Amino acid sequence: MSNGSLGDWLQSSNYVLNIFQRLNIMIDVASALEYLHFDHLPPIIHCDLKPSNVLLDENMVAHLSDFGIAKLLSGEDESTMRTKTLATLGYMAPEYGIEGEVSTKSDVYSYGIMLMETFIKKKPTDEIFVGELSLKRWVNDLLPTSLVEVVDKTLLSGEEKHSAAKEQSSNNITTDQQ
Repeated sequence: MSNGSLGDWLQSSNYVLNIFQRLNIMIDVASALEYLHFDHLPPIIHCDLKPSNVLLDENMVAHLSDFGIAKLLSGEDESTMRTKTLATLGYMAPEYGIEGEVSTKSDVYSYGIMLMETFIKKKPTDEIFVGELSLKRWVNDLLPTSLVEVVDKTLLSGEEKHSAAKEQSSNNITTDQQ
């Protein structure tokens, strides 16, 4: 895709996504998951949601890619399945890694990890996450008291914040006038 992947944008120091772009990308991914899990028969479990598998087109619309280890949930009442295929460390749900059990919930867990990474710009495999400290625990421990320590610094810089707010205001005014 013309704008590469979400992973490219998050790991680059040359490109910056504003808060609205990040939010729209994550909404696109959530919409794709909703389709795969609820509107497609049989339901499809992606099994490897991560920023490098979210491709961005020329309009910064996100598209899920790499369905190489995706699973189809067969049977009307089947909501989980067991597999020996493993996903990317840091993004997979604990029950997936420990028991090999995949479900729509395992994709939702991966989505949550990716959502945190998108707004804090730290990978779940970052070197600071060792032992019992995980991305999820780090965010959970810091959020109640220190949002500034958690959120990506580029989202809080004055220039980016003001230009993003102006852009969103302009879009709202244009939409309201139509």
